[in-house]
Amino acid sequence: MKLNIAVLPGDGIGPEVTKQAIKALQAIALEFDHSFSFTHAPVGAIAIDETGNPLPEETLDVCEATDAILFGAIGDPKYDNNPDAKVRPEQGLLRLRKSLGLFANIRPVKAYDTLIEKSPLKKDIIQGTDISIYRELTGGIYFGEKFLSEDGNTASDLCLYTKTEIERIAHLAFKAAQTRKNKVTLVDKANVLESSRLWRKVVTEIAKDYPEVTLDFLFVDNAAMQMILNPNQFDVILTENMFGDIISDEASVIGGSIGLLASASVGDKYAMFEPIHGSYPQATGKGIANPIASILSAAMLLDHFDLTEEAAVIRKAVEKSLLLNITTPDLNTEHTVSTSKVGDFIADYISNPNDSNLNFSNIHLGQSTII
Repeated sequence: MKLNIAVLPGDGIGPEVTKQAIKALQAIALEFDHSFSFTHAPVGAIAIDETGNPLPEETLDVCEATDAILFGAIGDPKYDNNPDAKVRPEQGLLRLRKSLGLFANIRPVKAYDTLIEKSPLKKDIIQGTDISIYRELTGGIYFGEKFLSEDGNTASDLCLYTKTEIERIAHLAFKAAQTRKNKVTLVDKANVLESSRLWRKVVTEIAKDYPEVTLDFLFVDNAAMQMILNPNQFDVILTENMFGDIISDEASVIGGSIGLLASASVGDKYAMFEPIHGSYPQATGKGIANPIASILSAAMLLDHFDLTEEAAVIRKAVEKSLLLNITTPDLNTEHTVSTSKVGDFIADYISNPNDSNLNFSNIHLGQSTII
């Protein structure tokens, strides 16, 4: 298969972790006789610095002309800490999602057996956790009309949803549940929000088309608590934009590091794949950022094109790196491995999956890990 992939590394650690995902994809291309080309383009704070626009038209053109998008991270303290900034890096990401119609964000949450002790939650609570969060991505309060009074003392953000916006992601969530444990949990705030009551009404109606799937409901505050008390009760979580943003970040503690969570943002025509972590500017250039979420995002990219065997190979390589403790400081404080070396090991393992003669000292020397 030939794929032309747009690469938007973005800010902070984005370029570092994205580089490791590309290594994994290049190894897959070599092993499976595919052809993957990569076209880089700026987005976020770096794009503002270069052009004054967080999403230059040239970048959007690149995305529209390619088969898929591999995204890094955006954000910079000089904008985060300036409430008066009129142009922000995040505006580029929001516009990208809207322009490409990326209405569904899919975030897998998994507790790896080898990392359970790294989680702040108890082993008996999180063991076996396997959740898929479906977050609506182009509607709601993030995109609603915004108002600030002239005196600066009153502000509002409109949370607006249409039936069509709810229907299209709900169908995706129910179809996903059919391939899993046949359960969908709608997370809303229907006791106080009219928009949530519309969600509940529309999703309840759609559920009739999927009789084998069980549908239940949780208010978002209770869902946040249940995510910590009993995450195993969840299979597919369906929710609106802001609730999904918060719930999925909370879920990152289950696996022990937000650096493990990948995501896919899909629409009718385009698809983008990215880690859910931020730009982590404090770590930029230090080689301590965990690249696994970005590498797993590359696996989701392969899944999107039905390259499931190739995606499984990447996931196996990731699991091997975790098993051997070839990880960054967020997961390994005793024998730290750099961002780049984690990527090297995973790419190397993809190319040599049956060779178990591992030279551990070479891992830290930056040499080939498989001999």
